[in-house]
Amino acid sequence: MPTIFVINLARSTERLANSQRQLAAHGLSFERIDAIDGATLTPAQRAINYSPSLNKQKYHYPLSAGQIGCYLSHRKAWQTIVDRQLDYAIVLEDDFILKNDLNHTIKNIEQAPIDWQMIKLSAYQNRTRPIAYQVALQHHQHLVIHKKLMTGCCATAISYHGAKQLLAATQTFGRPVDCDLQHIWETQVAGYSLLPYPFGQNHEQVSDIKSRSAARVKKSFLARKAQQLTSAIHNHYATAAFIKKTKRALADDPKYKKGAAAPFYS
Repeated sequence: MPTIFVINLARSTERLANSQRQLAAHGLSFERIDAIDGATLTPAQRAINYSPSLNKQKYHYPLSAGQIGCYLSHRKAWQTIVDRQLDYAIVLEDDFILKNDLNHTIKNIEQAPIDWQMIKLSAYQNRTRPIAYQVALQHHQHLVIHKKLMTGCCATAISYHGAKQLLAATQTFGRPVDCDLQHIWETQVAGYSLLPYPFGQNHEQVSDIKSRSAARVKKSFLARKAQQLTSAIHNHYATAAFIKKTKRALADDPKYKKGAAAPFYS
């Protein structure tokens, strides 16, 4: 079984117990990642990775202490994957809801016909987005490339190489972690989604590691629109290149049959 990490603040004991109950029901264990509470960091500690100048250049409001702590907590999980040289790990935030049999999902991840760096296992508020390309897997699941990577980091599979590249690309950051992950032309880590998602997010709970919010500063309308347009153009070309790379990898796989409705492996 893969390593499963649950990001959890020390004070959030009820969330930890709920995480354990859900995973244990499927015969799965996990390791706790001690989440970083951004509100407890000194300005000097925040400045090690969070760049206000980068934030002003690339995002429309300053990140809150909670958002900074959330980002650093995910980086902590990625660093653990690299330090322990894990093939991959499933990284969960502690407000997840396990919706489907995770054992089927794990089998599909491990037998995927494509080398991957990141696979989204949930989406923020269960949102949807147009699909640009998909590959049929077993148990009625599909490996999907959305036209733009979904937001949210409640549940994600990260490979060793994906974690290593993400750490290098996000040594300094100015956006929320899930927003940075969408900028695949910057991180050089493109992500799939595994549908239907095996995880959802508890909408009744506000994420502890993100909840400490700061007042949002309104950015210039024209500046924000220009930023969004530039990102959309970059995303279009980066996603097209990702699809082309995926198709080329499948074409080289003898188990792949173009247009086949059946899974690509037995």
